[in-house]
Amino acid sequence: MTSSELWTRVTAERYDAEETEMSSAAVLGPTLDFLTELAGDGRALEFAIGTGRVGVPLRERGVPVMGIELSEHMAKVLRRKIDEDALPVVVGDMATTVVPGEFTLVYLVYNTIGNLLTQDEQVECFRNAARHLRPGGRFVIEVGVPSLRLLPPGQVAVPFDVSERHLGFDTFDLVEQTLVSHHVTREDGGGYRRDSSRHRYAWPAELDLMARIAGLELEHRVADWDGAPFTQDSAKHISVWRKPT
Repeated sequence: MTSSELWTRVTAERYDAEETEMSSAAVLGPTLDFLTELAGDGRALEFAIGTGRVGVPLRERGVPVMGIELSEHMAKVLRRKIDEDALPVVVGDMATTVVPGEFTLVYLVYNTIGNLLTQDEQVECFRNAARHLRPGGRFVIEVGVPSLRLLPPGQVAVPFDVSERHLGFDTFDLVEQTLVSHHVTREDGGGYRRDSSRHRYAWPAELDLMARIAGLELEHRVADWDGAPFTQDSAKHISVWRKPT
């Protein structure tokens, strides 16, 4: 059983409404351009496809897409948007679940690799990606760079959003290499809702080693979907590993 926390029916139902910015044309346009080019004339497999924020519009661009999703509730929300024949989804964990066929592209976006809370499971996720790729295919991950440089001495919390309707901050366990994302959200009725989720963070070099264990080679790494150079000040990275021919 994967260590990932499960999205409940309640959180799945409100997910799209709370992620409208991430579903905007400004965010999705470069993401879809990037993934469409890598998919070429082949098929794409999305790990942790969720409600289809990326997978559905990628399919609308003509790329055949399949998905793996741990939460049945998230998959049910996706199913309202597109038929099973058009975008098949298998309920299961992204570290071990196998779907039929080979793919030119396997991708995992929006920090979701961190949902796997152990290093062993993250390694298995890379192996599972390699298992599904045809020779020459690519595995793409979008993930944030741990913001440990922002931690004041002796402190464990770093804010990532302080706005009128939302307060978000991460608390770090530096020994276990995990973090908890805390969210305090103001609701329409005037009250507040508090949520939290656990994640395992990994540095780019550690992910490269996981890829090497899985038989994949780093092809390139950029700071965003527009292709900006990755530097020591980048807040996240888009990494592409290739399965040798």
